[in-house]
Amino acid sequence: MYLDPEAASAGAPSRDVVLVSAIITVSLSVTIILCGICQWCQRRLGKRYKTSLETVGTPDSSRGRSEKKTIKLPAGGKAVNTAPVPGQTQQDESDRKTEPRSSVSDLVNSLTSEMLMLSPGSEDDEGHDGSNRENLGRIQFSVGYNFQESTLTVKIMKAQELPAKDFSGTSDPFVKIYLLPDKKHKLETKVKRKNLNPHWNETFLFEGFPYEKVVQRVLYLQVLDYDRFSRNDPIGEVSIPLNKVDLTQMQTFWKDLKPCSDGSGSRGELLLSLCYNPSANSIVVNIIKARNLKAMDIGGTSDPYVKVWLMYKDKRVEKKKTVVMKRCLNPVFNESFSFDIPTERLRETTIVITVMDKDRLSRNDVIGKIYLSWKSGPGEVKHWKDMIARPRQAVAQWHQLKA
Repeated sequence: MYLDPEAASAGAPSRDVVLVSAIITVSLSVTIILCGICQWCQRRLGKRYKTSLETVGTPDSSRGRSEKKTIKLPAGGKAVNTAPVPGQTQQDESDRKTEPRSSVSDLVNSLTSEMLMLSPGSEDDEGHDGSNRENLGRIQFSVGYNFQESTLTVKIMKAQELPAKDFSGTSDPFVKIYLLPDKKHKLETKVKRKNLNPHWNETFLFEGFPYEKVVQRVLYLQVLDYDRFSRNDPIGEVSIPLNKVDLTQMQTFWKDLKPCSDGSGSRGELLLSLCYNPSANSIVVNIIKARNLKAMDIGGTSDPYVKVWLMYKDKRVEKKKTVVMKRCLNPVFNESFSFDIPTERLRETTIVITVMDKDRLSRNDVIGKIYLSWKSGPGEVKHWKDMIARPRQAVAQWHQLKA
């Protein structure tokens, strides 16, 4: 059968028209799908970015709070945040672990921060006028008078918070008891080995003293650190006039120890500088000069020189000494000595400086000493801290010589 092409085209769409319509329909569908995917992605990415900003950028974030309240000092001396930070991803943790660091600078910074934080010579040890106020501890004792037996009773009970006088960071304290002005007759407690809070509980009797004479005396207690091989080091003293005490019954006192009257002030001062070089593992000690040294010779002068000991823990490692300055109480030395000290040993290191009087015919006399470390007295600790805080710089300071 024959069909007219014009009639057929008028009744149904041609093949080309159908093909174009199909292509347009498919294109529109793909466009709609792609737009939906893009909007979904934008919403997801925007939400994640917003969450990241809320976690990191806000001042009240949980990251800031956890750093504030969970810091502690472990053995290494660094401040470490031990609490997990909310919102921190695994990728953040791995990046932090692989961050390159210098092992030498790490060790120096660790020890520096530890010594600066743990050393006892902080600003709290200074008075309002900026002067150093050394804590020498305190002592508890009792005193009373027996009228029937004409006997004064003194009981030495205990002491607390005594300063360390030995290289091991402790002391061997004992107490001398006087009734001033009599200095010839004294009584002593036992020595308490390696103890900064000793308990004695010892009773001493001064018999045959009429009450009229007792009230004219001053009870004087001197706490000393026992030393087997050299002179005992005075720690502190307490004096109490007995006419100000009710002796009819035993009275108990807590008294702060004060510097001994024959102590550092009359022995003179020494100016020295310290220079710490962490990369070379060394400390340079420069003995500069001294002033107002105590006269040790009959002629009213001295022949001073200075010994410098490097101590590690309680062991002597190395000794250096200056030349002798003849007949001089204000000598100028200007001599430098270098000591090799590994950084990890700084905390256990002490530099002992002793000013001596040279004597040709007898034993040399000790004029005074200085102990430099992170656990010495306030003045010494300040010098040590300044040295650590200012590496490769010579830090100078005057020090009072101590017995």
